[in-house]
Amino acid sequence: MKAKRTDIRNVAVIAHVDHGKTTLVDQMLRQSGQFRSEELDKLVGGQHGLIMDSNDQERERGITILAKNCGIRIGDVKVNLIDTPGHADFGGEVERILKMADGAFVLVDASEGPLPQTRFVLKKAFACGLKPIVIINKIDRPDARIQDIHNLMFELFIELGADDDTADFPVIYASGRAGIATTDMAVPPKDLKPLFDAILEKIPGPDVDTEAPLQMQVAAISYSEFLGKIVVGRVTAGKIRKNQKVTVVKQKDGTTFNDTVVQVLEFERLAKKEIEMVSAGDVCAVVGIDDADIGDTICDFDKPMGLPPLSIDEPTLDMLFKVNDSPFASLDGKPMTSRELRARLDSELQHNVALRVKQGERESEFIVSGRGLLHLGVLLENIRREGGEIAVGKPKVIMKEVDGKTLEPIEYLVVEAPNEHSSSVMRLVLERQGECIKMEGGLGNSTHMEFHIPARGLIGLRTRMLTATQGTAIMHHNFHEYRQARAGMPGRANGVYISKNTAKVTAYSVDGLSGTLFVAPGEEVYEGQVVGEHGRDKDLTVNITDPKPLTNMRASGTDAKAAIKPPMRFSMEMALEYIDDDELVEITPNHLRMRKLYLKENDRKKFERGRQ
Repeated sequence: MKAKRTDIRNVAVIAHVDHGKTTLVDQMLRQSGQFRSEELDKLVGGQHGLIMDSNDQERERGITILAKNCGIRIGDVKVNLIDTPGHADFGGEVERILKMADGAFVLVDASEGPLPQTRFVLKKAFACGLKPIVIINKIDRPDARIQDIHNLMFELFIELGADDDTADFPVIYASGRAGIATTDMAVPPKDLKPLFDAILEKIPGPDVDTEAPLQMQVAAISYSEFLGKIVVGRVTAGKIRKNQKVTVVKQKDGTTFNDTVVQVLEFERLAKKEIEMVSAGDVCAVVGIDDADIGDTICDFDKPMGLPPLSIDEPTLDMLFKVNDSPFASLDGKPMTSRELRARLDSELQHNVALRVKQGERESEFIVSGRGLLHLGVLLENIRREGGEIAVGKPKVIMKEVDGKTLEPIEYLVVEAPNEHSSSVMRLVLERQGECIKMEGGLGNSTHMEFHIPARGLIGLRTRMLTATQGTAIMHHNFHEYRQARAGMPGRANGVYISKNTAKVTAYSVDGLSGTLFVAPGEEVYEGQVVGEHGRDKDLTVNITDPKPLTNMRASGTDAKAAIKPPMRFSMEMALEYIDDDELVEITPNHLRMRKLYLKENDRKKFERGRQ
């Protein structure tokens, strides 16, 4: 018999990147009364100030990459808080995590308002039937426009098809950094009590049937060096107990296998606590089901009934991953063999549900598909930090064939730029087949622009836009829909300089080169490495390793020192955007190098003749 649990609330915290959701969750933990101040100081570590962003890359990039659970208590009610990623590239995390929640905080910046990821997660939240609470955050910003943001959120709810009850959403005005919230701007906020009250009053408790056969769908996976594989999910029906025999229904093909639950863990504060049993409606972690994957259903041993499969949006970007075979392989890290690379990608597939992997043309190559450049970039950075070496190719957009027509993914792009640079932004987007759908005055001396642009047009756009606007443009995007494929995109305008030899760069050799260099005198380079950008549209093989010849002749001015400009340095994402189809990025623990696919000049000429 179904009943509503009043002692539990499952709440997802969702928002666009950098709108302050992790900061707000941290303040909720601080004000929950369950931590001593010295405990929190130890957790924060005096470095980044954010408790929930525990991953190194999350701290460095300033974004949430992995969804995380924590449990706090408000009176007699346990609240499972789920902090979800804010970037569209990690939408796979958001989609499955929303399945564990009954309600959600939809956080928007009091100045920027709803941006692409806000639209994306709201649409997913409506599809899951979640009860939303809108939180207008950062009300203490000097450029806050609170009433305008309230109106924009209402318009967004209506646009996404919200019914009358959902459109009458509760609103809380907050400052996550200051740890204050209020439901009425006329009442000065003091703490987060209005937010805690809204959780109890506006977020419904889960409807459950504790007497039904067990059903628990795996939504996340973590690992412990002591416990091994840990599966996380929400118990949909029945109860799960320690030492219970269960049957697992695989999402992929519907097959089953039997196993035994070794431990049941509940989320208590920021940790997990072992308990004997968890009832339907609660979120828990289970140890001992080593062969369970995301989407599988843990069921009653005698009555296995799988839950509907998790629907995850398909990847939009392909990238070639291959074993690093450059002349400098193994000098910095450990080159991965094809077997080791396959094993690393397989382990990533176990918890990264939006990722796809297939074998490439050669045994040492794999085609990895993801939701965006940042999605794949985080995986590459993790491999790099683990000490591995790898070479990757240019990202390519995934096309679809439907009824004999070729369709390509179209992205919804939002750009905020100073007025004096708006024409540069417009030119860059339009020349990449973009369509301007909205343009209006933004905050202060800025212009707000919205576009529909092919995903192909986004590759390399961020770097060029930051250059054209002197680093002042702010751009966000997420997947919109598939449309008829358009004409070809403009490629890289200039050719590159390619090293002829393997040796150290000398100032004498690079002194006469025009364009932009990517290496400095004294650096080791190898034959076929991309060492600079040519001033023209053709690639040029150059000798940049020759020392200055020694002679017994002296002449006026010949001994003047070479004036070398500092080299241009690339981040990983910038390098992946920059390279062309016949180039690779070599990634090692301490170096990023761009190189030609074929290192020898004769091999490159044969390849070019074969393409013609």
